[in-house]
Amino acid sequence: MKKILSILFSFFVLTVGVSYAEDGDIWDNYGDQNFYGNSKAVSDEEFDKALESKMKKKKKKNKNIPKGSEFHQANETQSINEAGEELNILCVPVNIALRDSRFIPVGHYNVIGEKKDGRISLKLYQAHSLIGEMPAIETDDDFNQDTVNFVKIIEDKDNKLKLIYGSIDFNAYSIIDVAE
Repeated sequence: MKKILSILFSFFVLTVGVSYAEDGDIWDNYGDQNFYGNSKAVSDEEFDKALESKMKKKKKKNKNIPKGSEFHQANETQSINEAGEELNILCVPVNIALRDSRFIPVGHYNVIGEKKDGRISLKLYQAHSLIGEMPAIETDDDFNQDTVNFVKIIEDKDNKLKLIYGSIDFNAYSIIDVAE
């Protein structure tokens, strides 16, 4: 027991350093040195000039997401165009039958609408792999959606679903069959 106490006491004494200051404050020992290397004192005018240049650089940054008072009706179109194409993720709750006797299994898909040679098609991707493509019909209907970019499945008729798609370029829908 005496050994343990003597070891603990000596460990305590060795780890606790004694600090003292001679005349004056402890920071007086550092003199004109600073922790960032040798630098000169800065006047108030130089400080204000540097602060103004930093503020100008900060104002020049273009923010893609409108926030607070910076968002106005006049720049709404610009912010939509700068936001880029959003991912339209679709949760497919049932197997979907395609026209070429293949089917799309239950899962989550990124839907991309494509307009080529006057024809509209909706492509379903998982990661970078194209899982399926289906023809669609362009419409002016926004399907009472709150956002510009949307994709959703709604029930249509017996064993049929309606896949609705909207983007900045066009709105479209496709009638799809449920695989049995």
